[in-house]
Amino acid sequence: MRRLLSLLLLATLAACSPAGRRALAPAASDPRTALLITPADLARRLSDSSLTLLHVGTPADYAAAHLPGARLTSVMNVNVADTARRLSVEMPSPDTLRSRLAALGISDGSRVVVYFGEDMVFPTTRILFTLFYAGLGDRAVMLDGGLPAWEAEGRPTTAAFAAARTGSLSALRLRDFVVDADAVRRAIGKRGVSIVDARDAEFYTGARRGGTAQAPHRAGHIPSAKSVPWMRLYDEQLRLKPRAELARLFADAGIGANDLIIGYCHTGQQATAMLLAARTLGHRVLLYDGSYQEWSARAEMPVETQTPR
Repeated sequence: MRRLLSLLLLATLAACSPAGRRALAPAASDPRTALLITPADLARRLSDSSLTLLHVGTPADYAAAHLPGARLTSVMNVNVADTARRLSVEMPSPDTLRSRLAALGISDGSRVVVYFGEDMVFPTTRILFTLFYAGLGDRAVMLDGGLPAWEAEGRPTTAAFAAARTGSLSALRLRDFVVDADAVRRAIGKRGVSIVDARDAEFYTGARRGGTAQAPHRAGHIPSAKSVPWMRLYDEQLRLKPRAELARLFADAGIGANDLIIGYCHTGQQATAMLLAARTLGHRVLLYDGSYQEWSARAEMPVETQTPR
């Protein structure tokens, strides 16, 4: 009886912990193929009437070249700023998100491919994670290597602007894998949970401060956080590195193979580029959406500059 009660208690704690029901689990038995698409695979589906292509970039690079039929988009087309809390990029309300996704031509039957025009990897992964948040994760992928990878294979592009169209999208079934500062603080030092900082190492160590001249961040990182700069996870062509190399980088940072990962960065964008890599390795993931922008502004939240053991 005592053993049964102990097991029930552990199950209850697990459900209430950051590792419980909210974590975004691996997408499939082979998470990489469920999250990324190659240029060759996309070329075979280009004539699919259900396909919605989202080009993440500037108006100038979109006007120069983009995939046929692609719509220009940016992070702020699908996210919002929280002016009350002075946060730059946050997940919107369900109704706002639904209307913004529909405005991009996304419907209930759409298959969505997001890609970057030049080097905007983490804005693209942020949009991809917003689609996951909207409950569209089973039909949204990122083109690995973006437009440069597509062009490197000699595949067709166009300068013609895609016709605007509005999709028909039912009420969203959110996958709320977003956590707040208090949840992150409770996770500090918790066994089986790794808080992971995706910023460049100089921000992690405190050698350089993020933020702005008007609102500089405190130097350092969240206590117990591991450092996995997102850029180290992508090769020179901005393709996600092979699984074995990714696994080594996460292990070298002190992250267990089965750890739940809570990701953060400056504002919640670079973290998604790291969390995408983590999901391809089979990690369950959570996003601290306020990220260090919020953490640093809250004086009661602890910060450290030394590298943890």
